[in-house]
Amino acid sequence: MPDQQPGPRGLDAQAPLAVTPTRGTAGLGTTDQGTAHAAPLGRRILRHGRYETAMMLGNGEQLVLAVILPLLALFGLVFTDLLDGVAGHRIDAAAPGVLALCVMSTAFTGQGISTGFDRRYGVLRFLATTPLGRAGLIFGKAIAVLAVLVIQIVLIGGTAVLLGWRPALVGIPIAVVLLVLGAAAFTSLGLLIAGTVRPEATLAITNLAWILLAAGGGILIPGSRLPGVLADIVAVLPSSALGDALRDGLIGGTMNLGACLILLAWTIAAGLAATRWFKWN
Repeated sequence: MPDQQPGPRGLDAQAPLAVTPTRGTAGLGTTDQGTAHAAPLGRRILRHGRYETAMMLGNGEQLVLAVILPLLALFGLVFTDLLDGVAGHRIDAAAPGVLALCVMSTAFTGQGISTGFDRRYGVLRFLATTPLGRAGLIFGKAIAVLAVLVIQIVLIGGTAVLLGWRPALVGIPIAVVLLVLGAAAFTSLGLLIAGTVRPEATLAITNLAWILLAAGGGILIPGSRLPGVLADIVAVLPSSALGDALRDGLIGGTMNLGACLILLAWTIAAGLAATRWFKWN
């Protein structure tokens, strides 16, 4: 018998497969006749973003991390005296920090863990060879992070308003910019960890970092309240920068340029490192 593999179902096994670049996907790989008429790049990214969003929202552990724990943190800060003196009312100081915690939960811990296990099971390698491409995969994940973050803001922000939160109106546009910048910084960090260590290590590192940064990283409680040198160290962390900047914006209506520069520096550094050392399989 001749050593011949069966051809694709419904196609002539003798027909040549002409490999040509997909239109509009320069730099994202090539595709055969079966994918020569792939959807435009923008539509592919949006579809993948929708898929990633559905996967995140359909995961019970992700929902606990993204919604339940931030809600518990919000009630805990409102009904204790940990933030007394930060603002006129406890809720005014608590809500910005909890929104910052939402960013870290979704963009860093949640996205890092899901990407790490996608990498382990070969999902990333497979998707990177499709017309979606590596760039489309990353942009799709970014869309999912922003989509889940919008849901978190509605739920957490709505609960805070019911508890009496009245943010400075002029600070709302500032907060939107900060949330996007914070999402970029933490997504870059999450992808860096997920792409360079084993999935089990990613799970341990991101969960441990979430606990440490939430408790003493300046995200919920201002780092300036920490003693001495510890306060100076925490001040340069992305968690403290995002928490402090959101508090400044939503309490006083001011833009904390120093914190913005710190977030931007973390985004660039982690993004470049992830680009350099990320392993797709």
